[in-house]
Amino acid sequence: MSRLSALIQPAELLAALSDPGLRLLDASWHLDGRDARADFAAAHIPGALFFDLEAASDQDSPLPHMLPSPAVFAAFAGAMGITQTDGIVVYDTTGLFSAARVWWMFRVMGAQRVQVLNGGLPAWTVAGGAVEAGPARVLAPAIFTPDFDPHQVADLDVVGQSLAGRAQVVDARGAARFRGQAPEPRPGVRPGHMPGAINMPYSALLTPEGRMKPPAVLTQVFDDAGIDLDRSIVTSCGSGVTAAILSLGLAVLDRPSRLYDGSWTEWGSHPNTPVQAG
Repeated sequence: MSRLSALIQPAELLAALSDPGLRLLDASWHLDGRDARADFAAAHIPGALFFDLEAASDQDSPLPHMLPSPAVFAAFAGAMGITQTDGIVVYDTTGLFSAARVWWMFRVMGAQRVQVLNGGLPAWTVAGGAVEAGPARVLAPAIFTPDFDPHQVADLDVVGQSLAGRAQVVDARGAARFRGQAPEPRPGVRPGHMPGAINMPYSALLTPEGRMKPPAVLTQVFDDAGIDLDRSIVTSCGSGVTAAILSLGLAVLDRPSRLYDGSWTEWGSHPNTPVQAG
């Protein structure tokens, strides 16, 4: 059996839209606070469910949208009518942004048949796909049986060990934030980056239309950034959302990675972590 691609193209989704086993998730989330649920009500792919990233995250953590426990995630997904064996396609309304984070969450929790719609809703409409307005359809509750994979997640200790030489830490934030030349959007978080981290803004993996670049181009992008695809990689960003775009790009190249869930919000606000600027 061939390996399931991490991405699904709009034409492929058009052909599969009538599959009763398909779970189509609008996972839109906006850094500026725009109401993604309102956007969903205005226009979404027919049959889609709205996946609320914040509601599915750890409500007790002081850090933003952290992974919940497997039991909590399973209850959330099950209440939506999703099982770990379903064919799941995740998209967002901006092209490719928060969908990668939800793809990663499902992968970490044991779902194997999960893909991201390349280019999201804009690419879908360009390909001739229809949209509908109104609330999400309601499915009967299901049982999601989690199989948590710790090897896809990095914590503060793992990142510290990686920076000591065991792996490459790749930061998806923009260059100005990475260099400490732009303020962090969250209070109490120091500007700069982890000493030894490599900066590769997530936008480098995307076309101007918000689609993931072809594999050969992705390989060159990583190489140009000085990243060795044959060594272990930890992805990071501001709060664990755009790091998932790097992890998705690596998955397209069949390369594993670990995502630092706390990302710079944790590292930059921790009293004992080193920070470098410039």
